[in-house]
Amino acid sequence: MAQEELKAAVAAFMKRAYGRGLTTATGGNVSARDGSVMLITPSGKDKASLSADDIASVDILTGTSLSPGMKLSIETEMHRLVYAARPDIKAIVHAHPVFASLFSASEDKIDTAIIAESWYLLGDVRKVPYHLMGTRELAEAVAACSADGNALLLENHGAIAFGRTLLEAFDRLECLEQSAKLTYISRTVGITALDEGRKAAIAAMR
Repeated sequence: MAQEELKAAVAAFMKRAYGRGLTTATGGNVSARDGSVMLITPSGKDKASLSADDIASVDILTGTSLSPGMKLSIETEMHRLVYAARPDIKAIVHAHPVFASLFSASEDKIDTAIIAESWYLLGDVRKVPYHLMGTRELAEAVAACSADGNALLLENHGAIAFGRTLLEAFDRLECLEQSAKLTYISRTVGITALDEGRKAAIAAMR
C-alpha cells in the first residue's frame, strides 16, 4: 500500500473508532507502520473529519517528526516505543471505550472467556500500571507490557490494541470493549464461562 493510501486508512479507522463510540471527538489515536516511518493521527483535531492530509509522519528510530507544522499526538512516543519493541506489528489503535475504561479503573478483571471469540482474539488482558498520559513513563510501561498480549488496559486511562493490520488492531480493541460489556452485564445474569479445557483448545488454535 502506498503511503498516501495508508494515511487515508489511518484516518478512516480513527473516524470509525469515533463513529463506534470508542472515543471522544478529540480523544484516542491510531497509527500504522510504513517501513521505518510511523503514520499517526494528530493532536486536537476532530476525529470525525480526518483525512490523509491530517496524518503525520514520524521516524520510528529517532522520534523525529517528518511533518513540520503538524501537532503530533500526545501519545506519539507510546506508539513509537511499541513499534520498536514489537517488530511484528504494523498498526496500533488507542482509545477510551466506555466499558473497557471502566474496568481500567477497577480491581475487577474483564472476563475474556465468556465467549470463544474474545478468548481466541485476546486471551488474558493485562493492565498497565498508571502513568500520566503523554509521558515517557507511560510510553515505556506500555512498550514493556506489549510483549504480554495484543490488547492492554491502561489504568485509569483507556485501552490499546496492536495488529499486523489496521483492521486486526481495530478488531481487537472492539472485541475488548465487547468483552468488557459482557463482563459488566454478566454481573446480573448467571453465566458459564469457558472451562480450562475449552480455553486450552482455543489457545492451541491461536
